[in-house]
Amino acid sequence: MEPIRDLAAIAEIKKKLSGRPRDLCLFTLGINTAYRANELLSIRVGQVAHLRAGDVLSLKQSKNGRYRTITLNGVAVEAIQTWLEHHPKPEENAPLFWSQRTRKSLSVSPFINMVKGWCAEAGLKGNYGSHTLRKTWGYHQLRGNTKTPPHLVLPLLMEAYGHARQQQTLEYLCIQSDEVASLFMQVEL
Repeated sequence: MEPIRDLAAIAEIKKKLSGRPRDLCLFTLGINTAYRANELLSIRVGQVAHLRAGDVLSLKQSKNGRYRTITLNGVAVEAIQTWLEHHPKPEENAPLFWSQRTRKSLSVSPFINMVKGWCAEAGLKGNYGSHTLRKTWGYHQLRGNTKTPPHLVLPLLMEAYGHARQQQTLEYLCIQSDEVASLFMQVEL
């Protein structure tokens, strides 16, 4: 799976999803939280209805059973609130991401197809799926985070993903050898 590297493609996907508040919320949370697909799909209305920017959300990780706590940014909270205005069953125990077909929580398989469809609609070519949104968050943290000191970004990403080695995080984020090679051309001493 690849991250969505192009910010214009992210904007294009958001634009295309603007009339589908559930999908826009799912996409926005995915690229702003680094949760896995099944973690995102496990969220209940009551877990997020009261949250504001800067509040934390803790979800149980399917991979290891531990809780991962993230801080929600303003864009994520806005997407949640907009979706809740349209949610067909905004009750405390209802799934946040409601499947229109099954009337239950959206499952991972349709989610994967949704991500592939969104990327295709934006004209992206490549391998996109369930980890794309999670990887997109990390890729843009690594590439565009100007507020965190550069020497801390990669160690913080390792912590966020639960990776033991920097190389593992770089491979996960699809940092390709040509990108590494371009480093040699960027600074001339």
